[in-house]
Amino acid sequence: MNDLQEKYRKEIKPKLAKEFGLKNPLAAPLVEKVVINIGLGEGAQDKGLVEKASEELKVITGQKPKINKARLAIAGFKIRKGDPIGLMVTLRSKRMYNFLEKLFKIVLPRVRDFHGVSASSFDGQGNYNLGISEQIVFPEIDYAKIDKIRGFQITIVTNTGSEEQSKRLLEEMGMPFAKVQGKP
Repeated sequence: MNDLQEKYRKEIKPKLAKEFGLKNPLAAPLVEKVVINIGLGEGAQDKGLVEKASEELKVITGQKPKINKARLAIAGFKIRKGDPIGLMVTLRSKRMYNFLEKLFKIVLPRVRDFHGVSASSFDGQGNYNLGISEQIVFPEIDYAKIDKIRGFQITIVTNTGSEEQSKRLLEEMGMPFAKVQGKP
């Protein structure tokens, strides 16, 4: 079993249940899923680009990405209905915990000029959004084999509905939040 998953079950979950005064430990905050998206607007013109980006995302997440297709034709962007415009992976359970542990301990510290992630990227429902501007911060990506630097969006979906509880959950799991000036 995964280290982060085990730590959540044995330490974080009971601690948060007590901290928030929850009588039922099953009501404790938890991460339900992690969704990773890559936008590939130029994928409509270059089919090989979709395959390359798909392979990179598969290596990073350990799961085959779903190809998102355009629902409408947009002439200004030279996109026809059905053209591939993005990739998406939804991680749950063991793969999700493995990905989060790698993200918190290895990937984020490798980002250039990293001082922690913003605490203001919650969506109001307790979900956290994080943008990664370069896929090369992941150790699985071979820099010599990439054709183009691509960014992607990571959404961490929690069951809380509250920013405060979500932030505490992610802090306990090891997410490095930026220190706000004047606050510890």
